[in-house]
Amino acid sequence: MIYDFFELTTQAYTVALRDLKRFWQNIYWLAGQVAMNIADLLIFGLIFRGIVRPDLIPDYIRFITPGILCLSIFISSFTIGREVGVELRREVTHYLVSLPITRGALVAGRVLGGVLRGLMYQVGFLILAVLIMTPPTLDKWILILAASIFISVTMSSLSITLVTLTRDFNIQAAIRSLVYFVFFFMSNVFYPERALRARLGPVAPVALYSPVSMAVTIYRYGFGYSTEVDLVFNTAGLLLWSTATVLLAYKLYIRNLRR
Repeated sequence: MIYDFFELTTQAYTVALRDLKRFWQNIYWLAGQVAMNIADLLIFGLIFRGIVRPDLIPDYIRFITPGILCLSIFISSFTIGREVGVELRREVTHYLVSLPITRGALVAGRVLGGVLRGLMYQVGFLILAVLIMTPPTLDKWILILAASIFISVTMSSLSITLVTLTRDFNIQAAIRSLVYFVFFFMSNVFYPERALRARLGPVAPVALYSPVSMAVTIYRYGFGYSTEVDLVFNTAGLLLWSTATVLLAYKLYIRNLRR
């Protein structure tokens, strides 16, 4: 059993390493994403700093920095789904299943590839958050790392799930755009929870139970912006999200491999 687990891990790592190398080859896309994330921080921070009520958000730049930190790992982890979708449409999967690896290792490797992309891409923004906000203590670093792993697993798995629902590129793009919109704007990335409850009313739980909101809440606690948060709720929620999306990605990806 130990040998089988080691073999599965080695195979998954090989697939993930392939995806990671392809990620770093898109240098112009990466530069554009970094510029976009930094622009979000500067533009939203500078504009809304003088508009938002100071009793709700005393310093909007410090408020939005954990949100940008979350969006950086969201976007980078989500890219794995785009590549899986291309391979499914071009039937590259026929080659992948012919490799001397199990299908379970193939799925695990694709998810792991997205996770590694997200974590490595986020490092620069973690450094930026340390410079802008309060440096975390060791126990808070552990929480931040756990939140990053859970959100990257969730987004990597979710992106694979979405592209395996259909092979039509236009439908895939529409679904991806809808998911981007929901997670970006129906969350506490740009707005405080009090504003979400006031504006969304009975729909507010959709935003508060979002994995993005849960991760951002932990980041804000970790970097000293918030002091009173429900860590059990947010950590357990992220764990449930990541578990559910991994199982869904596995089931749908395997279904496509058997076609």
